[in-house]
Amino acid sequence: MERLPHGAHLLRGGDLGCARLLVLLRQEAQHLPGGSVVHLETSDPIAPIDLPAWCRITGHGYLGPVEDEGTPRYGVRVCDTAHATDPAFPWRVQRD
Repeated sequence: MERLPHGAHLLRGGDLGCARLLVLLRQEAQHLPGGSVVHLETSDPIAPIDLPAWCRITGHGYLGPVEDEGTPRYGVRVCDTAHATDPAFPWRVQRD
């Protein structure tokens, strides 16, 4: 993951499907302190639908589209008290 000049972290998802993107985002968010901002770059047309839903489920903050000239980017604010998700299904909260 790259660090952008203004302090956000950039996660390049390319053309990966949303399920894989959520796995990558979940992995990266675990290593960031609460309040950190991640810009997820993806050409997946479902991301603007799935990403806000995932943030509501987990407790991370969805910041919306990020202005950029290239591939679409979406901002997420990491919450240090976010709910863990099922390792096999990143869109489901993990049950104990």
